[in-house]
Amino acid sequence: MAPRLKVFEWSDGFHRFTVAAPSRPKALAAWGIQQDIFASGLAREAPEAEDAEAARARPGEVVERGLTVDIGQAGPRAARPRARKGPTAAERRRVLRLADELEALDRAQAERAEAVRVEMKNLEARAAEEKAQFDQTRTRLVRDLARVREKL
Repeated sequence: MAPRLKVFEWSDGFHRFTVAAPSRPKALAAWGIQQDIFASGLAREAPEAEDAEAARARPGEVVERGLTVDIGQAGPRAARPRARKGPTAAERRRVLRLADELEALDRAQAERAEAVRVEMKNLEARAAEEKAQFDQTRTRLVRDLARVREKL
């Protein structure tokens, strides 16, 4: 009993190749292709293909049909938009505005940092005064305590 034939086809874009074969590997062999183009979706089983009857009439032989190209579909591509020559006036104004804001922010930060440095200097001076006063008071109290203990 002869194996049941299936119709397979694939296209390279210019021609359609149709073959009647019992399996995919036999169809690939008839086309002379080593790679499995069924896996990539390039070839498919096509029982209702235009050349299915011709392929079934000659099993194992490749039926080749030239494909016509519709010139309307293959017309010239739309022109790409031209690249701009430079920034627009609005873009330049935005750049200037942002640069001014950045400069103002930097100035304000420098002023705040200087104010913090001055405040730290004042606090360090105050801490030194407090320490000196503490040391002086402690020294006096230690001396007074020593005198009182001597008298006891």
